Amino acid sequence: MALGNQGLQTIVFQMDVNGNPFVVHTALLADEQGAILVDTGIPGQLELIRGVLEQASLPLAELSTIIITHQDRDHIGSLPELVDATGGTVQVWAHEVGVPYLAGEMPLLKSKQLAVPVKVDRALRDGDVLPVAGGLQVVHTPGHTPDHISLYHQPSKTLIAGDALTAADGVLRAFDPRHTLDPRTALASIAKLAELDIETVIAYHGGVVTGGIRERLRELVDTTILTDPA
Repeated sequence: MALGNQGLQTIVFQMDVNGNPFVVHTALLADEQGAILVDTGIPGQLELIRGVLEQASLPLAELSTIIITHQDRDHIGSLPELVDATGGTVQVWAHEVGVPYLAGEMPLLKSKQLAVPVKVDRALRDGDVLPVAGGLQVVHTPGHTPDHISLYHQPSKTLIAGDALTAADGVLRAFDPRHTLDPRTALASIAKLAELDIETVIAYHGGVVTGGIRERLRELVDTTILTDPA
């Protein structure tokens, strides 16, 4: 399967939380080796995800890998359901720091609850270049959580930012301090991202932003006021 934009497609999960819309943006990558989904939304989204993948002409059975950007429940919530629905054939990749949290060995840092255990098949490290869709670079961007990664799709110069960045009305913004464990480290992660040749950002909360990305990242580094999270 090959997607547009050199093997990458932005996908949107329009979820519902207690009657309120909860919309997130992530990515689907594919090449002749298989298809990769980044993050899985909140729990209970199996059928929604199945439908979104089918709209991208991807049956769930063809999903080969799920990459988790970090341990927050709105990113890992439907991971166990997807693993079960694929008969355990889908590979799960996550940063090495996040492995014990996804395995249910340590309580999630924000909810203080144990996740439904999932085996991580590949522990990712900063600088890894994954041989998928022309090259996908792992960028460790801690701060929001210590295991947080962003993913840089080299052919399209697209950053799948997870929660390292947000966006609103097409404008790139910094992390949400209300949900960021270590704002100072998170700001250093933005400075790290500013070193990459990024043309497009997919922010999980806020959507797609294009144009002047490096300049905007440097501006965020210079102007973001650090406060302690609530």
